[in-house]
Amino acid sequence: MSDFDIQLPSPFDPFAEAKAEDSGAGSKDYVHIRVQQRKGRKSLTTVQGLKKEFSYNKILKDLKKEFCCNGTVVQDPELGQVIQLQGDQRKNVSTFLVQAGIVKKENIKIHGF
Repeated sequence: MSDFDIQLPSPFDPFAEAKAEDSGAGSKDYVHIRVQQRKGRKSLTTVQGLKKEFSYNKILKDLKKEFCCNGTVVQDPELGQVIQLQGDQRKNVSTFLVQAGIVKKENIKIHGF
């Protein structure tokens, strides 16, 4: 076997990078915008990782008025405060946060299907 070097394939984890990035709430100062499927065609958009110095209720009020949807602020023991909006509002929320000067565009991560 000196002519051939046998290399065993190493296990590949396609989600290793995502796990490393999402290890904690607000890791690396990213704002995570996710969509979650409810039942049927209903969906829910969540925004997490905003700085604690911002008033979540005021941001939520402006988001609800801008996109004509309902929403709430939920206290999660792991993630802290999370904004929830009705419907798939990922692109709308990201452009709103950038235009309002709350977050820079390179600090936003959009997740979902």
